[in-house]
Amino acid sequence: MLSRPKLPARKFPIAVWVGVIAVFIAFGTLYRTSSQGDLSETYPKGFRGGACTIETEALTIGYSGYYLPKDYESSEDTIRSPYVPVQCGKVPEPATLNISIDLLYPESARDYLLAMRLVQIEVDEKENQKEHEILSVPAQQHRTGVITLAFKLREPGQYILYLNGKNTENTDLQVKIPLQVGLNWKDHLRKNFSTFLKNH
Repeated sequence: MLSRPKLPARKFPIAVWVGVIAVFIAFGTLYRTSSQGDLSETYPKGFRGGACTIETEALTIGYSGYYLPKDYESSEDTIRSPYVPVQCGKVPEPATLNISIDLLYPESARDYLLAMRLVQIEVDEKENQKEHEILSVPAQQHRTGVITLAFKLREPGQYILYLNGKNTENTDLQVKIPLQVGLNWKDHLRKNFSTFLKNH
């Protein structure tokens, strides 16, 4: 009785390469990044050197944030900052958040009158979204090119920090900085996978 021939030896390396490519695709999908490391759907200019950049027709800003874990207890011996960096607006838990906004382009943005407004997005049973204002900061110029703000996010959910104002031609402008408080299952998977890679 004739036995069936086994798979040719050259098919095994092909299967290995297909598996490797599948892993890269899954990794890219999980982290939603391109080869440049950007998070293009949310932040058109992506994640660069510790800050995210957001670009509109009238203004380009750099955004970075740090949060203070809610279970943090101050110690006089501590020389390290207790604040933890936030990657592109994702805050793992309700916390005190310190943010810094750099007015990157144009340089004349330092002369703009810019106001800030933080809102929480509420969704009703019909999936309609409503904005609930949490705080507002009156319009002012920022001659240093840097805007700093500290506030407390008390509940998990979606928030938006609006940067509103007028440019030197008196044209209205608005930049939206999305903030997500609390991680979803994809974020937890990314976090655990990253921790696994660091430990191995």
